[in-house]
Amino acid sequence: MRALCWNGVNDLRVETVPDPEIVNPHDAILRVTMSTTCGSDLHFIDGYLPTMKAGDIIGHEFMGEVVEVGRDVKRVKKGDRVVVPSFIVCGSCWYCDHQLWSLCDNTNPKPEYQQVAFGYPTAGIYGYTHAFGGYAGAHARFVRVPHADHDCFLVPEGLRDEQVLFLSDAAPTGYMGADFCGIQPGATIAVWGAGGVGLMAMRSAYLLGAERVIAVDRFPERLAMAERFVGAEALDYSQVESVVDVLREMTGGRGPDACIDAVGMEAHGTGPGYAYDRAKQALHLHSDRGQALREAILACRKGGTLSVLGVYGLMDSFPLGAIMNKGLTLRTAQQHGQKYLPRLLEHVAKGELDPSFLATHRFSLEDAPKGYELFKKKQDGCVRAVFTS
Repeated sequence: MRALCWNGVNDLRVETVPDPEIVNPHDAILRVTMSTTCGSDLHFIDGYLPTMKAGDIIGHEFMGEVVEVGRDVKRVKKGDRVVVPSFIVCGSCWYCDHQLWSLCDNTNPKPEYQQVAFGYPTAGIYGYTHAFGGYAGAHARFVRVPHADHDCFLVPEGLRDEQVLFLSDAAPTGYMGADFCGIQPGATIAVWGAGGVGLMAMRSAYLLGAERVIAVDRFPERLAMAERFVGAEALDYSQVESVVDVLREMTGGRGPDACIDAVGMEAHGTGPGYAYDRAKQALHLHSDRGQALREAILACRKGGTLSVLGVYGLMDSFPLGAIMNKGLTLRTAQQHGQKYLPRLLEHVAKGELDPSFLATHRFSLEDAPKGYELFKKKQDGCVRAVFTS
């Protein structure tokens, strides 16, 4: 089959690789009908996340048709149209039982990679470094889905692929981030990053009862999408001297009730803090540019909540004192998609959520490297590039 493979920093190629096979009786094989880029992919493409190997198939946000199932699969069958969360779960460990799905104890076969950095391993992810299991990704004709009964969600009749695709990762990540905020009636939520996850976090904040949502970004087309499709207020950080000061003014001097970081380790910024991050990153003294996260910490009102969705590695100059002295609640996780997907499917079916506007560009699988190049450089208004095989 044909698949998009990583072959070194900034080197993506579509190659012919062996078809996946049933390995475990709980497996299913999917024909991938649609997959999409994700901002977290850029971290290992750019070389900031280690443990990739040449020839690894990438891609973790996808949907497809079941073409084969193992003998112990009970809940899905051949011919079913399904969407699959990006994290692989067993459904039976302590973490799965407590709805902490991305922390599953049993789906990362290479725990030694994470134990040094994290203390304990997390769940595996499709196509996302060997530290997260080394699983083959979904930018391919076919993909193996382990534990299919817990990782495949049936798509209701009448929903288009574009409406459902982003329920694999962007939508549940954004929804989880808004859920972490503990939103109360009348709340104001500020979201850094108007990419796929950020836009879904904004829409989710409204679904969960926020009165105001403020989008912080620098790309006019993304801010326009936040206004048009989500109803957020736009704040272009490149046009102001201090994002923190502007947010204080927009909220009557108090600050947002909660701040969501949907940017992560490759944040762009302005001023001396950003220059410091760039210099240390270039010297390999740390992996992260933390401008967005630091702004969110400083901007959040006293006693508020900081919800971190962006992927991070190693960062210094972290204002922990501001979190402690202001009494902030910090919540973060990789997405617990299995928890939120049933709820999100209901929102889509009822017309309360339609993530299809995220699919700004479409490519065949053969042209996937072009799609990633456009996505990475944010050219031509690209928010997400979608691939069909």
